[in-house]
Amino acid sequence: MIGKTVIVKTYNVLILGTGNSARSIMAEALFNTMGHGVFTAYSAGSSPTGVVNRYAVEEVKCTGYPTKNLRSKSWDEFSQPRAPEMNFVITVCDNAARETPPALHGSPVTIHWGFEDPAIVEGSFGEKKEAFKKAFLQIRNRIDLFTQLPLAHLDQESLNHEMGKWEKN
Repeated sequence: MIGKTVIVKTYNVLILGTGNSARSIMAEALFNTMGHGVFTAYSAGSSPTGVVNRYAVEEVKCTGYPTKNLRSKSWDEFSQPRAPEMNFVITVCDNAARETPPALHGSPVTIHWGFEDPAIVEGSFGEKKEAFKKAFLQIRNRIDLFTQLPLAHLDQESLNHEMGKWEKN
């Protein structure tokens, strides 16, 4: 018997924040590990800090994603001629959601997932670590739901409808 070759569509996802140092970085790693080859994720910021938050790096380590690949970068990189064409653009920061990103290749579906910024938490080492753990788990749960959607059959309106159901639960 001859085996069938299954072609799996790969979706490019760009996760945007403002500083690209925490939430967007964690989401990039989670999509790339949880997406099982169906998703290729990138992250960027409107005003990148240039440094990945050490607490975000610690959370990413538990995914097995290579932390040496993480870097804080500008979203302008993704409007360049050789940049990958995005299928989805997800903002994880309310400030970034209010900004106008550069023109990207393709016609990506846009989504906003507002998560509290763990990087602004002040306090002890333990309190900061706990804030990052909370954000990481929230992002992981949202990505888990997203990866289960029948993406090939969703347009912007039906995706918004599906995601609206998540907000109510």
